[in-house]
Amino acid sequence: MNLFTLLNENTIIPNLETENKKQVINALVDALSFDIDEEALEIVRDKVFERESVMSTGVGKGLAIPHCKTSVVSENYAAFALLNEPLDFDSIDGEPVKMIFLLVGPESKHSMHIKLLSRISRLMNSASFRDKILSATSSEEIHSAFQAEEEKYFVS
Repeated sequence: MNLFTLLNENTIIPNLETENKKQVINALVDALSFDIDEEALEIVRDKVFERESVMSTGVGKGLAIPHCKTSVVSENYAAFALLNEPLDFDSIDGEPVKMIFLLVGPESKHSMHIKLLSRISRLMNSASFRDKILSATSSEEIHSAFQAEEEKYFVS
């Protein structure tokens, strides 16, 4: 499974203006409303915040990966935001984030969830890829960057 196939124009938010971590996570969860019904979406929201309360998902290098697994979804979903201004996310490196990748998966597919989290981390470890994302101005550019980077490194 490729990350870029989980993302689309509805789930990529370029130039997001936000004041805090809670607003960012809510915006990303709301972006999934085209694919997940309202009742399930609220459970997803609660699970993401519950996971975030255990330990910040700010992984460093300007990236946060809020995520959760839940029985209310049967497949993986993702949303991505590029912030207008860096935001404190209690990251492990102490630096603010500008890119946030939300991943939601079914409880029954633990290994796939781990593989996708690993893929996000690996892609974002590339300074040139991060620069490409940070300079993007549209959801199309962000989506194309993910697709090109994944096709460079991974075979589906």
